[in-house]
Amino acid sequence: MRIADFEEESIADGPGLRYVIFAQGCIHQCPNCHNPTTWDINGGKEYSVKELIRKLNKLKKEMKAIRGVTFSGGDPFLQAADFAEVAMAVKKIGWDVVTYTGYTYEELINTDSFGVQALLSATDILVDGRFVQALYSGNLRFRGSSNQRVIDAAKTLEKGQIVIWKDRKNKTGRYV
Repeated sequence: MRIADFEEESIADGPGLRYVIFAQGCIHQCPNCHNPTTWDINGGKEYSVKELIRKLNKLKKEMKAIRGVTFSGGDPFLQAADFAEVAMAVKKIGWDVVTYTGYTYEELINTDSFGVQALLSATDILVDGRFVQALYSGNLRFRGSSNQRVIDAAKTLEKGQIVIWKDRKNKTGRYV
């Protein structure tokens, strides 16, 4: 896997405190992207799936407050099979998965790639769509432009139609 970087504590890349893995490589190359250093598919550093899973298992023991892992980029769907494997390991340790992509959900669901389907199935929240500067707003939660959607991936797959993710608070006031 080609990885651009990691962020150990983020509250901007999905609900709760998150560990972020930035995929290296993006074909979308959206003008004014906040992360253009991730575009080069040959950039970043090479990691094995096993290395990342070991890293996450260690982190789980050290950082009890983390709610989940976010795959950002670049575009994780360019390395979908590997990210799907990592996502399944993330779920086994009890965390949730947020995946960002420049593709739309419709583009992803209509591919016959096993890796893409596996990553979609292992994703809890999908933030889809290319960043469009003209649609930028600083008031959008977890996304940069209003064309991007924050999708409840599991419910969407179950219902066969887009279900937008909604912040929900439990009895203690935490978002779930």
